[in-house]
Amino acid sequence: MPGPLDEPEGNWWDQPINRREGMWLGIAGIWSVGIFGWMSGFTRFGDQNPVGETYHVSPDEFRETVQGYKEEADENEDGHLIPPDDSVYIGARRFDWDGLPAVLEVDREYDIHLGAYDVQHGFSIRPEHTLSKQINLQIFPDTEWIIPMTFDEPGTYHVICNEFCGRGHNGMHGELYVEEA
Repeated sequence: MPGPLDEPEGNWWDQPINRREGMWLGIAGIWSVGIFGWMSGFTRFGDQNPVGETYHVSPDEFRETVQGYKEEADENEDGHLIPPDDSVYIGARRFDWDGLPAVLEVDREYDIHLGAYDVQHGFSIRPEHTLSKQINLQIFPDTEWIIPMTFDEPGTYHVICNEFCGRGHNGMHGELYVEEA
């Protein structure tokens, strides 16, 4: 008796398939095309996808930009940055977020500028008391990604690195504090 990995005997390829097998192959083919179309539309038209622009910028240039942003920003009594305009610059480096913590206003759109100084990092942001409302992005060296964001609820938003970046990865976290205007 042949085993499951043995080649079937005879000319099995030219044999007609069973009617039921043909129906299932047709259903699977239609389902596959449908899922592919849905996936393509989901990424093009869904509001869940991060948009924005990306630019090629060296890590040193981005670090200088973040440093200039921090010098322009005001600080509240806790030492948290208050952006001078609608742009927030956040640089990822082992094992810290440069440009955080920051204080933002509810219902105001900000352009969040993300970049990495050294290796790939993950940018995961979520409200303090829920895991169901979070966004996860990947940040790469040599790239500045500008993402428009609006926070519709006041509170503390935690930022963590969700891409392993070395021995101190577990301590790489920061905060955005969203307050009423």
